[in-house]
Formats: sequence, C-alpha cells, structure tokens
Amino acid sequence: MNTPFSNFITALILCVLVSVGYGIWYVAISSQSTDVANVENQIAEKPQTANHIASTRAALTEIAGDENIIQKYFVSKTDIVAFIDNLEERGKAQKTEISVLSVSTEGAPLQPTLILSLTINGTFDAVMRTVGSIEYAPYAISILELSLAQVAENSWHANLKLLVGSVPENTTARPTTTP
Repeated sequence: MNTPFSNFITALILCVLVSVGYGIWYVAISSQSTDVANVENQIAEKPQTANHIASTRAALTEIAGDENIIQKYFVSKTDIVAFIDNLEERGKAQKTEISVLSVSTEGAPLQPTLILSLTINGTFDAVMRTVGSIEYAPYAISILELSLAQVAENSWHANLKLLVGSVPENTTARPTTTP
C-alpha cells in the first residue's frame, strides 16, 4: 500500500539523491571548467611568449652585431703582430721610424690589456703626427707615458708607453687599413 506519507518519503529521498547527484555533477563540471579556463589562458599566453622570444632574439641579433663592432677596437693576443705592423705602417705614413721595445701584460688592470713600449724617430712634426695617429687609431689605446728628446738639429726621439685594450682570444677579424 502506498500511503501519502510513504510517497512523500520516496519523493524526498529521490529529491535528495537528485540534489546530491546534481552537486557532484556540478563540482565535476566546475573543475573541468577551471581546467579548460587554465588551458585557454596557457593558449592565450603562447603567442605573447612567442612574441617575447622573437623580440628577444631580434635584440640579441642586434647586440651581437654591436658586439662585433666593439670587438674591433680591441687587440687579441693572437693578433698582436698585426697590430704592431699596423703601428709601424702608421709611422711610415708619417715618415717616422717606430720600434717596438716590449709588449707585456704585467702591471695591467683587471681588464685584459697589453702594455707596449715603443720609440718613434723622425722630425718633430712627424713624431707628433705619429703620436696623434697612434692615439686616435681605431683601437682602445691610452698613452701612459710620453717623453720627447731632440737627438740632432732636425731629429727627434720619442719614448711612448701605450695601454691597449685586449680580448682573450681572436673573436673577430681586424681591419688591415692604414691611416
């Protein structure tokens, strides 16, 4: 016999079961919805990340070009002979004679540098033009010491000590242009 009370209890139990089932289903759908939202955010971030990577690569490419340009101002320890030849050619272009007395790294600051001692012989004007040509050469050069002496009436002698910026190894080719 189905009494109204038993029908009510059955309907109530059925309603509770449907409500619990709906709650479980809602939680499952909500977690899946959250997962879908996270995946959508990741997908939306991928083009931004790709754009960021592309702009970083472009900046690095530009910087690498700038680095190659800057490296040309430094003398590699393996290119020191070519650098000395360049100095001697500068002297010949100014009608002076340059003799390199020594090349060393001792006493240099923390940055890789070379210390060159050299002499320049010629007329006063030629010696000073040679010193200027060396000082303004396309290298990282600083004159540490300079002394001038007159050897004869039209002959001068200059002792020059240079601090030349260096790099640890040959990373770029040096231009072989003369003044």
